[in-house]
Amino acid sequence: MNKTIVILGTQWGDEGKGKIVDFLTKNADFVVRYQGGNNAGHTLIVNGKKIILHQIPSGVIHDDVISIIGNGTVISPVALIKEIHMLEKNNIFPKDKVYISPFASLILNYHIAMDIAREKKLNSAAIGTTGKGIGPAYEDKVSRMGIKVYDLNNLNLLKIKIKRALNYYNYQLVNFYKQKPVDYKTTFNELAESADLMLSMVKDVPEILYQAIRNKNSVIFEGAQGTLLDIDHGTYPYVTSSNSTVGGVCTGTGVGPKSLDYILGVSKVYMTRVGLGPFLTEVFDETDNYFFLKGNESGSTTGRRRRTGWLDIVLLKKAIKINSLTALCLTKLDVLDELKEIKICIDYKISNINSSIKNNNTLLFLPNTLENVIPVYETLPGWNSSTAGLTNFDSLPLLAKKYINRIQELVKIPIDIISTGPSRNETIVLRNPFKI
Repeated sequence: MNKTIVILGTQWGDEGKGKIVDFLTKNADFVVRYQGGNNAGHTLIVNGKKIILHQIPSGVIHDDVISIIGNGTVISPVALIKEIHMLEKNNIFPKDKVYISPFASLILNYHIAMDIAREKKLNSAAIGTTGKGIGPAYEDKVSRMGIKVYDLNNLNLLKIKIKRALNYYNYQLVNFYKQKPVDYKTTFNELAESADLMLSMVKDVPEILYQAIRNKNSVIFEGAQGTLLDIDHGTYPYVTSSNSTVGGVCTGTGVGPKSLDYILGVSKVYMTRVGLGPFLTEVFDETDNYFFLKGNESGSTTGRRRRTGWLDIVLLKKAIKINSLTALCLTKLDVLDELKEIKICIDYKISNINSSIKNNNTLLFLPNTLENVIPVYETLPGWNSSTAGLTNFDSLPLLAKKYINRIQELVKIPIDIISTGPSRNETIVLRNPFKI
């Protein structure tokens, strides 16, 4: 039962990772968030009630689980405190069971102002960020002018750092972006108000995890976003600002790669993405509206309508290779219940593309202009009966089984878990990751 398990997205996020983490956490001692900020949203259904978490790991729902926010994350103090209060209203008390790395970087109001100003300035060329300040906060981290959680220990030094940062940001906001400057007092007061609470949650994360793994505790590493939004391996520049692939676990927590026992990739049985960027299998007909309504495809963080499309096996295979996936979890199978036909993209037909971005007939990367890249589809019959809430594979309609088995044949790794609904128990487990 004692294992370290990574759960990450294989698409552009929104795959349903939060529910799967929540489902498996009954076997875990620790749940660890290793990258991203409050631009991620994990939606959980607990006792029929929807709870959306943006920064705190999904393990917080469970009484006997320690939730950890690692150094690879960026934390908005304002959003974190708001989330804590939301949980407390739902009779979940996170203060004593959420640990924060002192080396996590902070998202401040000038990061948000810059994020919004850039998108506004770019207009039609905008990337489509969430406007949460994630990118600028990670930029500060890399440029070594970021503010870390441990900086809250010294408010006098913090004042100097904030003034230095505001000189840099306000000059750009006023002179180039033609926006209002960010107020120093507001920035400092927001931080000072959160200092005591955040510092009370600070722990030595690498040491805690080292001892936990050594003592054979069970640890789940919870990814945000998905593989195709990874800053290095995603559909750049329409990506997030951190490593949402498996390498982010090690850099974002201080745990070495040899400590990872099992890596589970979560994939919808179709695809979605929020914001701009290439999406080869995107649909624009009545199928899009079907996915939107049946799958409730609105972003849990932004509320924006997600773009929808058919499952892309080519990209899924890429995610499997990049992350060294042990197995897959398929989610939202029940969304396909009413479709007469279901398509799977099994290949690309490529023409008139510069040889520098293709090897034989395989794309080296997904270009932002897709006119000369055509998805090759395999069409399977729908099952036209409900799979919602089923918990046994044998209970599935025959054609649903054939669809799942066909995906497994194509990707050549096992499918261990299938989600048939949003609630924790609406899940089929073919192999329990903790028992393999």
